[in-house]
This record gives sequence, structure tokens and C-alpha cells, in this order.
Amino acid sequence: MIHSVVKAATEAHNPLIPEWYDIVGSLICFVIILFFFWKLVLPRMKKLLDERAEAIEGNIAKADEAQHKAEALLEEYTAQLADARSEAAKIREQARTDGQRIVAEAKENASTEAARISANAQAQIEAERQSALVSLRNDVGSLALDLASGVVGEALNEDKRSQAIVDRFLADLEASEKAGSSK
Repeated sequence: MIHSVVKAATEAHNPLIPEWYDIVGSLICFVIILFFFWKLVLPRMKKLLDERAEAIEGNIAKADEAQHKAEALLEEYTAQLADARSEAAKIREQARTDGQRIVAEAKENASTEAARISANAQAQIEAERQSALVSLRNDVGSLALDLASGVVGEALNEDKRSQAIVDRFLADLEASEKAGSSK
């Protein structure tokens, strides 16, 4: 029987199935390597992966915080921009109002100045007219006296009486002109 087992073992050897001592030796090596990996390599690997996960989560938290800050800054910028636009609109409206007021004041000042210049011119014209009228009366009075002296044949003096006669004559002349122009 032993002989048949040995013969069967030698005859039926399959090259794909290892011997039992190879399996036991490989199993012992595998358990040692597994223990080495379990106690040394896996904890270090787990620690490394945990640190990396924490760093990634920290970076994500920082990115979220930065995004919230950016959104807050954008809202603040938008609010400031809206305030600046409304302030610019107020300044433009104020400038427009000031411009209209300045133009109105300039027009008023110009019309006042024009009225003053016109009044001064009218007063000067009236003064010139009065001066010309006085000069004309004196000249007409002198001519009338000269003419009357030539007609009468005597020299008439330019005294108060002769001046009164000339003034009365001119007043009658003006009254007759006014009466003729009113008809």
C-alpha cells in the first residue's frame, strides 16, 4: 500500500499544484509580510492619507471663505458703485441747477446794466437837448434883437426887458406849435 501511494504520488504529480512544504513556507512569509504591512506601512499610509484629506478639506474651507469674502466685497463694491452713481447724478443735477441760476443772474445783471446804461443815455440826451435848447434860445434871442434893431433902427440893449420880450416871443411860438401839432 505504501508502495502504491508512493507510486501514485510519483506518477500523478501535477506541476500546477505546489508541494505542501512550499505552501507552508509561502504562508509563513505572507503572514510575516502581512504583519509588517499591518503594523508599519498601513498606519503610515493611513496617516499620510488623513493628512492629505485634512489639507484638501482645509483648502476647500479656505476657498469657501475666500469666495464668501469675494462675494461680500463684490456686494460692497456694487453698493459703492451705486452710491457713486447716485452722487454723480446729484452733482450733475446741482451743476445744472447752478448753471441755470448763474445764467438767470447773468441775464438779470445784463438787463439791469442795459437799463442803467439806457437811463444814463436818456439822461445825457435830455441834458444835451436842454443845453442845445438853452443855446438855441440865446442864439435866437440875440438874432431876434439884432433883427429888431435893424428894423427899428435903434440899438436895443440886451438887458432884462429885452430878454423878457424874447422869452415871451419864444413861449408864444412854442405854444402855437403845440396847438398846431395837436390839431
